[in-house]
Amino acid sequence: MNSYKSLILSGLLVVGNLLTGCEKKEDPFVDRVVAPVLVLVDGASDGGGQTAEPVVTQKITAPVVMTVKILELDKSGILNNKVGIDSIPVAALAVKLVKREVKGTATVMTTIADLKTDATGKATLTKTWAELGITTPAVGSSVSLTWTGEYKGQTFSRLSRVQGVN
Repeated sequence: MNSYKSLILSGLLVVGNLLTGCEKKEDPFVDRVVAPVLVLVDGASDGGGQTAEPVVTQKITAPVVMTVKILELDKSGILNNKVGIDSIPVAALAVKLVKREVKGTATVMTTIADLKTDATGKATLTKTWAELGITTPAVGSSVSLTWTGEYKGQTFSRLSRVQGVN
């Protein structure tokens, strides 16, 4: 009889643990919000700028030219296989390009340019390597960049990097 009570008690404890283990908890480390736009980095080595930090290679003997395309994703037809998700270019959107640089234990952010998207949703940066902080560019020189903006009241950021090649 004693083992029967122990078995019932053990079963209740297991069920109680399962029920409390299923409750949804908030992530204590990262407060995430879905980006209001899709930011594609043209010319990225992955083909479309879909990696966490797409890399664009540029000749060290020429100016750096980088382009992003900003799209709003219309998901109203997501359940209709004939419509799907539509990509709509975001025109006349202010975009800030910031250089990220680690100095000691701090990350220093320096504004490189204030850009605006055209009718096709594209914003293009043209700068010399010196304007990006590399006075003597060499193969492998790189600059970490962040494209930031605000769309429909929500801010967004997109990391990228430009790297020098021959």
